[in-house]
Amino acid sequence: MTSVETSPLTQIGGSFCLIDHDGRNVSDETYRGHYVLIFFGFTHCRVVCPRALAKLSAVLDSLGPLADRMRPIYVTVDPERDTPDAMRSFLQSYPRFTGLTGSREQVDRAKKAFRVFAQRVDDPAGDGEYAVPHTAVTYVMDPRGRFVSHFTDALSAEEIAVRLKLLLEANSSSC
Repeated sequence: MTSVETSPLTQIGGSFCLIDHDGRNVSDETYRGHYVLIFFGFTHCRVVCPRALAKLSAVLDSLGPLADRMRPIYVTVDPERDTPDAMRSFLQSYPRFTGLTGSREQVDRAKKAFRVFAQRVDDPAGDGEYAVPHTAVTYVMDPRGRFVSHFTDALSAEEIAVRLKLLLEANSSSC
């Protein structure tokens, strides 16, 4: 792909009020002035979330100084288990990301704003645990908080990096 697809009229995103992994209240306004890379998941995820966060971390590393214009955030879909401490501990392996959690109502509002599906199901292992299958899409918001693009889980790190680089370079004068 040689251009960046943007969809400024798409109704994805919006206001949210959550708590970051350091216990601070944050909102969508907290990230104004930066591009925001958003992935929804949960800390007990065994495959999808660790793979996505590792891929996105590699993408950001490959962008060099351009990555400084982005704020990568990881929003839980499992606030019952994903406290700020749990998010901070989990994200030690992905230090570029800030983890966001909150009450069930706060998380549900954020999920709705981003059209994220997530539903608690019993773990097939039968050990009393549960899983939370969820949408595996990375969203990109512009410095004004508007949706500009998304990346599916199927895209390679290289393709995501190319698209983000094009986006950031094309809009280097707007920040």
